[in-house]
Amino acid sequence: MQPPLHQSGTSPQHNVVALDIGGTKINAALVRISDGDAKIITSATTPTATEDGSDGILAAAVRVARDVLSGHPGVQLDAVGMSAGGVIDSSRGVVTHATDTIPGWRGADLSAPFTAEFSVPFRALNDAHAHGLGEALFGAGRGHRSMMMVAVGTGIGGSIVTDGNLLQGSHGAAGHLGHIGVSEAEGMKCTCGRNGHIEALASGPGILRIAKKLNAGDDATRDGRTLARAAEEGNTAAQEAYRVAGFATGRVIGSLLNTLDVDLVTLAGGVTEAYSGWLDAVKQGVAHDAMDVVANTPITTATRGSQAALLGAAAFSLNFPTCDIPAERTEA
Repeated sequence: MQPPLHQSGTSPQHNVVALDIGGTKINAALVRISDGDAKIITSATTPTATEDGSDGILAAAVRVARDVLSGHPGVQLDAVGMSAGGVIDSSRGVVTHATDTIPGWRGADLSAPFTAEFSVPFRALNDAHAHGLGEALFGAGRGHRSMMMVAVGTGIGGSIVTDGNLLQGSHGAAGHLGHIGVSEAEGMKCTCGRNGHIEALASGPGILRIAKKLNAGDDATRDGRTLARAAEEGNTAAQEAYRVAGFATGRVIGSLLNTLDVDLVTLAGGVTEAYSGWLDAVKQGVAHDAMDVVANTPITTATRGSQAALLGAAAFSLNFPTCDIPAERTEA
């Protein structure tokens, strides 16, 4: 385990180009890291043209990276970091497993175009890992030795950070919390092809399916926004869909707390902001399964929003923890 490299007032300044490649857009930023903190200096965005395949997307990512540097011609660039979907071998910068959302993404060499363009070190990591690392170092997890992030949106993912170090696992696949089996999802097909995973039940699309089965109404179940609005306005079927999903998610979190005993759980993703009753159900689910010794672990929502993945990618590109880790555990 690495000790924290940066101590307040003693750390050098690092300039990093960070990228976050999503299904609809590519975000890029010039990030400055110093004294255990990170600041986005400038940012730019371009659409993700999935029809262009991996080569076209990476070419667009290089262009938007140039854009964020164009206003800072004298900056000394130290590294490039990337957050992207799929399972990524960070030692090589290669996507080893991915869905078919982006043609040719599996097997894509993320590193080559950036090392050729910028001649600085390049590192890439999974987007959920980047989000969790950014939140742990510079957001809700700051001041805590360990944090588990649970992201609930179109899917369910997560990450675990301890003493500033991200747990990636032997295959780069650690944190796939959505693929934990739960009895409530029995018979439901998951995006990974298996049956009975929590993602099939409790992700945004899963909650919509529950609401439709409960006859929440066509107007309420058009999409996630209409369902959330219906729940807030008192549609009991919509509320029950969020309750079922939240409670099941909480049970998974409670079981993971029994295993990992982290300082803090941080919730992120669109579902966390959809309907207020969902979080109450999550906490009830945690209480159902968590042992007494971990039952009071704080559960909070993320604070860095869309910046978290960029900040996590920037920190990861420098290959060391970048936060000030307290000498003793911070109690809530």
